[in-house]
Amino acid sequence: MDLTQDEWVSQFEADANAVILDVRTEDECNEGIIPNAINIDIHKGQGFIDELETLDKSKNYYVYCRSGARSAKACEVMQNLGFENAYNLVGGFMEWDGEIVSP
Repeated sequence: MDLTQDEWVSQFEADANAVILDVRTEDECNEGIIPNAINIDIHKGQGFIDELETLDKSKNYYVYCRSGARSAKACEVMQNLGFENAYNLVGGFMEWDGEIVSP
């Protein structure tokens, strides 16, 4: 499900079951990440799927990438794997105006 930045933030801040997932490359993450995000690079292909399979599918995942395209794809993949809730950040990290930390 696509959420605007305001929706995404207000929803994950109120969600005790939230996990923030960054699907960018390591190089991109080195430029900064959203606090408490875990990184699994979608470009890993099967490796991405293998790492997703180790996650708790009952949690709610708030997914982002640089622009929102890869994270939208990641949400699709996650739903196909049985994750109940995966929320895509529309506009991605490029339009993020919240807090940023070093990985």
